[in-house]
Amino acid sequence: MTNLGFGMMRLPILDENDFTSIDYEQVNQMVDLYMENGFNYFDTAYIYHGNMGEIAFRKCVAERYPRESFKIATKLPLFVITEESQLEPIFAEQLENCGVDYFDYYMLHNVSGFTETAWKNVDLYSFIQRKKEEGYIKHIGLSTHGNAEFLEEILFEHPELEFVLLQINYLDWDDEGIESRKCFEVAKKYDKQVMVMEPYKGGFLADVPEEAEKIMKEYNPDKSVVSWAMRFVANLDVCVVLTGASTLEQLENNIYEIKNADPLNDDEIKILEEVSEIINSNITVDCTKCRYCVDTCTEEIDIAKLFDLYNKHKMLEKDDWTQFGNAYLNYSKLPDVGIASDCIECENCLEECPQQINIPEVLKDVAKTFETEIYGFNQ
Repeated sequence: MTNLGFGMMRLPILDENDFTSIDYEQVNQMVDLYMENGFNYFDTAYIYHGNMGEIAFRKCVAERYPRESFKIATKLPLFVITEESQLEPIFAEQLENCGVDYFDYYMLHNVSGFTETAWKNVDLYSFIQRKKEEGYIKHIGLSTHGNAEFLEEILFEHPELEFVLLQINYLDWDDEGIESRKCFEVAKKYDKQVMVMEPYKGGFLADVPEEAEKIMKEYNPDKSVVSWAMRFVANLDVCVVLTGASTLEQLENNIYEIKNADPLNDDEIKILEEVSEIINSNITVDCTKCRYCVDTCTEEIDIAKLFDLYNKHKMLEKDDWTQFGNAYLNYSKLPDVGIASDCIECENCLEECPQQINIPEVLKDVAKTFETEIYGFNQ
C-alpha cells in the first residue's frame, strides 16, 4: 500500500482570516489518528501557515512522539534565498522549528523559473549534499512545478538527488501546462522515487461539478468522488501521496480511501478523462490555494481566498444573490485586508505562482464580479 503523507500546508485554523491561527487541539487529534492507523510521514515547509508550519509539526508531533516513530520532510525556502550566507542560519532555524536534530527528507522547495534567483546564484545542491554527509539529512530531493524538460535537465545534472515531489492528479495528468505524466516518466527514467502532492488539486477533485459527479455515481454509486482521485495516484509507482487535510473528518476520509484504493479499470480511466473535460470547462481560475502569492502581496490581499470564492461563484448555474458574494463582502469589512481592486499590479505574485496564473488580470475580473456587478463598490 502506498504511504499516506500528512501534509501540513492546509491545517485547521481557528480564524479563517488568520492563517497562523492553527487549531493545535484538532491537529493533535489528527496526528494521533494518523499514527494509530500505521502512517508516519509528515511533510511541512518553512513558509507554510505564515512560517508556522514547521512549528506546528514540533508542537503536535516532535514534542509528543519519540523521534524513531515518525519521518519528517521539509524544504529549503528558495523564495527568500539570494546569497549563500543565508543557508546555514535558515537550516539551523528549521531544525529548531521542527524540534529535531536531523531531517528524514529534505528538499529544495519549488525548483522552477519562479525560484531561479536562488538556484542560479547559490550552490544549493552542494549545501544539501554536505548536510546529508554531516548526518543532518537522510535523503535529499526537490519539489518542482516545472515542466518535464526542465526536470530532466536537473536530474541529469544532479544524480545525487534521490527523490522528487511532483504535482500529480488525474486532472493534470495530460495537461499541457502541468505535464504531470511527462514529469513522472522523467523521474522514473532517472530511477528517482516519486512523491505526490495535490492529489485533489487543492480541493477541486473533492468537489467536482454535478455533471461530473453524476457520471461517477452512475458507474459506481459506492465510490465517493474523492476515492476516484485517490485511486488514480495511489496505484501509480509512487512512495508517498501527500494530502493536506484541513479537518479531522477529511483525514479520516483520506485514510479510508488510501486503504481501499483498488486499481482503476479501463472503463474508469475513460470516465476520468470525461470528468476532466467537464471540470476544465467549469474551472475559471486554476488555483490550488498554495498561498505562495499571498505571502508576497504588498496590499495584503488574500488572493487564494478570493479566487476560491470567485471559482465557486462562477460554478453556480443561478446566482442572483450569492452566498459567495456575501462572503466576499464580509471579507472586505475586515480590518487591514486588501480587496481585489486594491491590486497595484506590482507582479510580485506572478513570480510565486506554480500554476502560472496571471493573477493581476484575474483580480480585475474578481473585482468586477464582486465589487461592481454584485455590490457596486466602485459605482
